[in-house]
Amino acid sequence: MDEIANMPQHIAIIMDGNRRWAKEKGIETKEGHKAGAENLENIAKYCNDIGIKYLTVYAFSTENWKRSKEEVSALMLLLKNYLKRFSKNANKENIRIKILGDISNLEDGLKKSIEEAVERTKNGTGLTLNIAFNYGGRNEITNAVKKIALKVKNNELNIEDINEDLVAQNMYTEDQPDPDLLIRPGGELRTSNFLPWQLVYSEFYFTDKYWPDFKNEDLLEAIQTFNKRNRKFGGK
Repeated sequence: MDEIANMPQHIAIIMDGNRRWAKEKGIETKEGHKAGAENLENIAKYCNDIGIKYLTVYAFSTENWKRSKEEVSALMLLLKNYLKRFSKNANKENIRIKILGDISNLEDGLKKSIEEAVERTKNGTGLTLNIAFNYGGRNEITNAVKKIALKVKNNELNIEDINEDLVAQNMYTEDQPDPDLLIRPGGELRTSNFLPWQLVYSEFYFTDKYWPDFKNEDLLEAIQTFNKRNRKFGGK
């Protein structure tokens, strides 16, 4: 790999296209999701190898509960098995796993798998892999507002103290820089309620490739495209 002058610190990916990938191959939807999970493992390890510090992936949104019961059940089982296997390898790779989203109402077995994966990898100092699961961007902002409002109600905080930094400290990504680059495979050109607070100055990269077909060289192409952008952050 050629040396990259300006490596993004934080990359966000909407892992889109698993179902269409499976349909075009004439296989079951769950096989598409399985291929997507395997690809995440590969991409996460590669990000760690090349020095990316944070990778945030959109795995399951609050809106995805509207899908068929069969597909949702398959996704839950896939995440459960994936976390058990990958967290062991991630620990060896020095990767830290974090979950962004509300896991309070998930079934006990899945919740336990999530908690064990987070605990097992908590001391990793390489890549931080944020898995956005049961995640909705507007819901995240709403929850942050509620936490701040409660502090005001309990006289722990003055209204005058509320600013952007305080709001950011109450988000799931409180201790992390905002994504430099958002990547969306699958051909869609929208953010789909993913990280609306954090993506305000991110560069966007879209590709028609489905997520299971998005490989290391595609990630490098996205990073190289990012390096050609002139990021002004609202300035001249």
